[in-house]
Amino acid sequence: MLFDIDGTLVAGGPAKEAFRLALVSVFGTAGPIRLHEFAGKTDPQIARELLGRAGLSAEEIEAGFPRLWDAYVEELTRRLPETPMERLPGVPELLVALEEDPGAGLGLVTGNIGEGARLKLESAGLAACFPEGVGGFGSDDERREYLPRLAMMRAADRWGLDFDPGSVVVVGDTPRDVDCGKKNGTRTVAVATGRYSRQELEEAGADVVLGDLSRVAEVAALLLDD
Repeated sequence: MLFDIDGTLVAGGPAKEAFRLALVSVFGTAGPIRLHEFAGKTDPQIARELLGRAGLSAEEIEAGFPRLWDAYVEELTRRLPETPMERLPGVPELLVALEEDPGAGLGLVTGNIGEGARLKLESAGLAACFPEGVGGFGSDDERREYLPRLAMMRAADRWGLDFDPGSVVVVGDTPRDVDCGKKNGTRTVAVATGRYSRQELEEAGADVVLGDLSRVAEVAALLLDD
């Protein structure tokens, strides 16, 4: 099971402000960040869009990326203790139930850079539920559709198994989560705990759409049904 993080497992937190401050410190601008759409995008994609709209060249953006991620992680680390991520309904109980099932393997597919993902999950007390390194992150590739395949490869290395895409499920809260799973042949479960409605997620083609993850036994059975 490959889970998205923001809007799927957790909400809130200081990430957007940390991102803004990091952009300003490295590039002198955060572009039109107040109205920019973040949902379902990778961190590098978001930064590239904002900075491009602020007039920076592709070369300038690329050259500043290493410093940007360092600054972002620093800002996030500073702010998370005061404003931790909030766990969404049913999430801790669901992850525990899946961990206890011998047929389940947990991983991540998220637009967050790897260190940002770890910090967010740690702040919500969820990091221990996910094996280290099993996932696809925005720091691996800014094109989200490439991340499920990478996550499956890392899962295969960890558990010594080849994962047929049909036995994998991508769980997320945006049409982009659904799209990246469908492009890799996985099952897709969408949860309407982010900014998208059930209707929008159904129209995106999700195999299953849930209001939230609070009906733990039913959701676990659904995810384990391969």
